[in-house]
Amino acid sequence: MSDVPRLPRLLSRPGFYLFVTGALMVLGFVLAHRLSERSGREQLSALSTERLELYATNLSAELGRHAALPGLLAIAPTLQALMQAPDDADARHAASQMLARVNVRAGTHQLFVTDARGQVLSASETLTPPARLGEAMAQGRTHFFAADPATGSTDFYLLHPLRQAARAAGVIVVRFNLAPLEATWVDLGLRSQNERILVADDQDVVIMSSVQAWKYAVLGHADPSRRLALQASARYPQAIGADLDLPASLEVHQGQQVRLPVLDKPLLAQQRQLVPLGLRLVALSDLTEVRQRAQLAAWGGAAFGASIGLLLLYLSSRRRALRQLTQAQTQLQQAHGQLEQLVDSRTAELRQANDALKTQIAQRLQTEGELLQASKLAVLGQMSAGLSHEVNQPLTALRALARNSIRLLENGRRDAVATNLQLMDEMVERMSQITRQLKSFARKADEQASGSTPLLDSVRAALLLLEHRSRALGVQVDVDMTAGQRVRAEANRLEQVLVNLMGNALDAMQHEPLRRLRVLARPLDEGRRVLIQVQDSGTGVSEAALAHLFEPFFTTKPAGEGLGLGLVISAKIVHEFGGTLRAVRLERGMSFEFDLAVDTPSTTETADV
Repeated sequence: MSDVPRLPRLLSRPGFYLFVTGALMVLGFVLAHRLSERSGREQLSALSTERLELYATNLSAELGRHAALPGLLAIAPTLQALMQAPDDADARHAASQMLARVNVRAGTHQLFVTDARGQVLSASETLTPPARLGEAMAQGRTHFFAADPATGSTDFYLLHPLRQAARAAGVIVVRFNLAPLEATWVDLGLRSQNERILVADDQDVVIMSSVQAWKYAVLGHADPSRRLALQASARYPQAIGADLDLPASLEVHQGQQVRLPVLDKPLLAQQRQLVPLGLRLVALSDLTEVRQRAQLAAWGGAAFGASIGLLLLYLSSRRRALRQLTQAQTQLQQAHGQLEQLVDSRTAELRQANDALKTQIAQRLQTEGELLQASKLAVLGQMSAGLSHEVNQPLTALRALARNSIRLLENGRRDAVATNLQLMDEMVERMSQITRQLKSFARKADEQASGSTPLLDSVRAALLLLEHRSRALGVQVDVDMTAGQRVRAEANRLEQVLVNLMGNALDAMQHEPLRRLRVLARPLDEGRRVLIQVQDSGTGVSEAALAHLFEPFFTTKPAGEGLGLGLVISAKIVHEFGGTLRAVRLERGMSFEFDLAVDTPSTTETADV
């Protein structure tokens, strides 16, 4: 009676369930390993049997492909005439020509005819009869295997007797080589290391193999005297190989596990007897993968046993956990209330921080817009002196032409007055273009606006604003781009980028003897984008300054001549267009380039400015 209360106490201890888990793991490991290995060997044996039958059928078909050829040749009139007069040179020559033609058409290697003593009477080509021919003729055999002394490959010979007056007068021999079939097996063995095929003759010597190193090895065990006898038989072109130590008889279907001395791994050996040919076809399948799967299955069985034991442990622990759950729920509710208060407090703080961040972003956007407009006005201020000169010159000329026209009218010279009026109209149009471009440039751009802009028009507009400076400096301006090409950008802001880059280029060249400004456009990404380059022949910038060019308030100009914001603003505008502004050092001068998306394809032509 005292042992009855001990059972509930034992079942409530975790150590008991750990012991049960270990026992179940060992049991699952052993059972799963045995079942998986048995199943894997059965599957491998069935697959190997099917392949063995396929190899046997393939070999039999290959050997029987020319089985009827000797019989057909035996009734040929040319060979009959040869048998009637075996010493006739003309009959031998005619028979050799016929055999050569048949040899080419049939795809065999050699055809030849011998007399009853084995002497070659006629052949498809010059040859030396194999050493085994006399033995085969004496035994009355219809076929035999022999090795080619030159290549070491296996040849198959078909024999058919030629009779004259009811007596054996000679033999027709058909030889064809098994190297192509063996090469197929070797290629299969190189691609798949899990299966090896051997073909042994009646002496248990391997004459064909998917493993080239095992050729002419002995399937079983050969003592020194037997090796000498095999070598003296002249069947094999080289020394007999190592012993494979395979059993003399193998199970056909279930197979037998073996381990070869030349290959230290477990193999499943099966054989197929080709009785008519006197051959033994052996398949060796690698059991390594079967054992690996068995080990995986064993660990899976151990895991399954462990899961059962742990499940029992879990059910035992769950009972204890349910008792603790009630206490934990009360504590959790208290912690949940505190957490909700903390979340509400943090949410309010995050909302306030988010509102403040939105206000800062709006202020920053407004400041950037004002800075952009201020930069444009700064550029206009820098150009004001030159532009006033540009406008003052035509005004002075207009005044002179007007006074001159009055005098010409008094003198009745109407043709000269018309000429003066035409010049005055051209000067007014010139000033109108300048003022319109200044008005358009000074207009505040809509940063949200985007569309299709003619690239060449924007370049010409920027050059028009800077024409007074380029003409005063004697700058050679070259524009090389596609006429009519349109890019995805807002026109006013694109002009501001070009004015900033061209203005910097003019500043860099003002003290140089060679002043050349180039504006290029090159297609990118198969014509879907275009690379715009603004190049000058100025002094350039140093490597140290190149890394800081796009930093705010950094400038290489003398004090009072620049704020260091032009490139920063230009880079921001190009980035909003979907491109990137870069600075590249040239052999002479600098190149500022950026890429834009092309709106529509256009006809390529060079624009001259």
